[in-house]
Amino acid sequence: MREIYLRDAEANLSVLVDQAVEGKPSIIMRHGRRAAVVLSYEEWERLSHVSSFGRLLVAAPLVADEVPERIPSPARTVEF
Repeated sequence: MREIYLRDAEANLSVLVDQAVEGKPSIIMRHGRRAAVVLSYEEWERLSHVSSFGRLLVAAPLVADEVPERIPSPARTVEF
């Protein structure tokens, strides 16, 4: 991923956007630190819609016979 300083990004914003649309995101540096990322809207949308772990489990294509049985064990005592 390309790193570019803010002043250069301001001068070349249309180039950065074109590159992001082509799948080449850029990191914008400010005061020597990474401050922002320019990436395509499609990539941002893909990254922002990550499912929760629970939804991934529910959507898993498992058959009831494939899920292992839970091992019953006595509850442990905990002191508070």
